[in-house]
Amino acid sequence: MFLDNIKSPGDVKTLHTEDLKILARELREEIISVCSKNGGHLASSLGVVELTIALLKSFDIENSDKIIWDVGHQSYSYKILTCRKDNFATIRKLGGISGFPSISESKYDVFGTGHAGTSISAALGISVAQDFLKKDGSGRVIAVIGDASISNGIALEGLNHAGALKKDIVVILNDNEMSISKNVGAISNYLNKIMSGDFYQSFRKDAEKLLKSIPLFGNQVARFASKFEESLKNLMVPGIIFEELGFTYIGPIDGHNITHLLNTFENIKKIKKPILLHVITQKGKGYEPSEKNPSLFHGISAFDKNTGLTLKKTGNVFYGEIASNFLINLAKKDNKIIAVTAAMTDGTGLSKFSKAFPERFFDVGIAEGHAATFAAGAAISGLRPFVFIYSTFLQRSLDQIIHDICLQNLPVIFCIDRAGIAGEDGATHQGLFDISFLNYIPNLTFMSPKDEYELMQMIKSALSYDKPVAIRYPKIEVPYFELPGTDEAAMINEGEFEVLQNYDENIVISIGAPHTGLIKNILYEINKNTPDENRKVGLINARFISPISHKLINKIKKAKKIMTVEENVEYSGFGSKLLTVLSQNVRALNIEYKILSLKNGYIEHGSRKELLANAGFSEEGLRDSINLFFNNVNNEKIKIGYSSF
Repeated sequence: MFLDNIKSPGDVKTLHTEDLKILARELREEIISVCSKNGGHLASSLGVVELTIALLKSFDIENSDKIIWDVGHQSYSYKILTCRKDNFATIRKLGGISGFPSISESKYDVFGTGHAGTSISAALGISVAQDFLKKDGSGRVIAVIGDASISNGIALEGLNHAGALKKDIVVILNDNEMSISKNVGAISNYLNKIMSGDFYQSFRKDAEKLLKSIPLFGNQVARFASKFEESLKNLMVPGIIFEELGFTYIGPIDGHNITHLLNTFENIKKIKKPILLHVITQKGKGYEPSEKNPSLFHGISAFDKNTGLTLKKTGNVFYGEIASNFLINLAKKDNKIIAVTAAMTDGTGLSKFSKAFPERFFDVGIAEGHAATFAAGAAISGLRPFVFIYSTFLQRSLDQIIHDICLQNLPVIFCIDRAGIAGEDGATHQGLFDISFLNYIPNLTFMSPKDEYELMQMIKSALSYDKPVAIRYPKIEVPYFELPGTDEAAMINEGEFEVLQNYDENIVISIGAPHTGLIKNILYEINKNTPDENRKVGLINARFISPISHKLINKIKKAKKIMTVEENVEYSGFGSKLLTVLSQNVRALNIEYKILSLKNGYIEHGSRKELLANAGFSEEGLRDSINLFFNNVNNEKIKIGYSSF
């Protein structure tokens, strides 16, 4: 096996072209085998195997050149070939290697990625820094970006700036859409060999110089020739838009033909200006189940590699599916309801809605900011948009939420999936910050349900508030159940909390699932075995992060001990906000106060269960924290009062 002999990227350079084809097959076998056990982004990584090999064969990433993988879910081959083969079986596992490029993991991961569209801007910044600092041995900076990611606003901004600065970065557009596959073939490969070759580039410069030297009419003739060249190229290949942005466009070429890739890269290395190479690949290449269903295998859980069937427990549904399916019932009665997502149709559970109401479903692509403002425009014109989005990607929409939605008090409803711990995708995908960056925004009603039934109540109630609403819920699944009718779901008044254990001196105030339900069970046992009424512990399901009602403050202001529980970072989370509101509403207050949260920091990859246990959110961890705090064992008192704020 050639793969066993690859100890560093330089070893790829020693292989002949036919050997590289065998290496590609071995890489696919390794990736399929590991992903069948660990899950992961299989289809994307299978699609760029030959491209990865050709890059490492042609460029010198050990000494000078740098490769940035946009998003990074296509980087598995790269990880294996850059000294991580022996650890590849640990990918996405607790303590193992990350499923995304990480600068703390390897020197070959020159820029950490996980969200779409960042590679071109980062590559340009690195290129500028290399020139500015005049670093010895600085080489080419290469950004590999997918066809979906290049539509992202920051990617277009990066292209625009790179073309203006005329830095010699290389952008490789990895296109796995079939609509332009007709351009892949002998004619296209021949044209691009010519366009990237020395003769064509030299002739192009000499011809332009000659035409401009013609007295009186030279510049006009040169411009005409340039337009003719653009028209000719436009007949053969797409890409004039990239030429207009200042890039030399080459492509599309077959991204699975190693010979063509190597020839093109050798030519590209001689061109010192911004280049965009357009390659066509097949998502899931080399594994039939993934080729047939690339969307399913984009981010897959463990599966049987022989059949391609997932090993997910049958009969369970995720909260996102519950939210989406309940919205279908609401939409049947209200034709103004629309659903919006940003390339997360399957992940957010909207697949059924998209089929039930295709004319009322909008997938805007990887453009989260646009999704928010698009929804604002729809809302101001009388529609009732629901935006389904992951917590980690909602971060990209903050300005639009504040400026376009909440400032104008428009009834856009955000259904925020994967809030809190998201799991194996790691630090770039954990939903740790949405409470922090949303809870201070005026006009926004912000909720988090204790269970799946309350989630449906909140979705129904959000429509009645007629204002901006956000509902956050975690990535958890529950046994399948028959959805209640829309009339059966009770309404929740804005700001209304729920008392689950009614004791006033010691109170846990919890926000969100599933820990609120766990705490309810824990306190039932604790209180049953506590004869002293004054030492029993109450439980409030806060429901609302914003607004925090005066009724809640009046309920808890005489307590002696308060613990808040939330799946968010500690500073600026729900507990911090409640503490601030308490201080502003009570003049003389002595309370022992504890915030139980995910602390402050980034959380790496692992299963949701493992990561929650590490953060103290297992049933055992919650019980220990409650006993420690309310029994006052080695507990630091936190005194708060009006004068301290």
